[in-house]
Amino acid sequence: MASSSGNSWGSGTFRNSGLEEDLKSLLDQRKRKRMESNRESARRSRIRKQKHLDDLKEQVVQLQNENAQFLRSISLTMRNYAEIEAESSILRSQMTELTQTLQYLNGILDSVNYNGASSTVSSPFQHLGGGGGFCNGGWGSNQQFPIMAAAEMMFDY
Repeated sequence: MASSSGNSWGSGTFRNSGLEEDLKSLLDQRKRKRMESNRESARRSRIRKQKHLDDLKEQVVQLQNENAQFLRSISLTMRNYAEIEAESSILRSQMTELTQTLQYLNGILDSVNYNGASSTVSSPFQHLGGGGGFCNGGWGSNQQFPIMAAAEMMFDY
């Protein structure tokens, strides 16, 4: 009996040893698969990260180009604004000069009309109607008054 129980125990140890090796082999295989899966996952993660980095670099280039275009547009707009502002200033100055000349001429006409001399002076604009005032077509005098204008504005089309 001792031999049979010893054999049984000995073969159980043998079976346990085989099961342990099978279990160890199975665990090693699972460990290798897990390691391989982790490597593949890390590789995919690196690829996604590189793609994201490439997309961001492309976006930076695109935004830099848009920014340069906006800066050119702003510069052109500011240049146009400065030119228009200068032209507006010149026109305001000319308007002031012409308004003063008109007031001066209307004052002369009013003076001539007040003195009763307007009936003896013929105006080249009498056919336009009205008699008093520069804007109404009446001169009332043959005097000429210079109109001041900037030389650079002459013949500027």
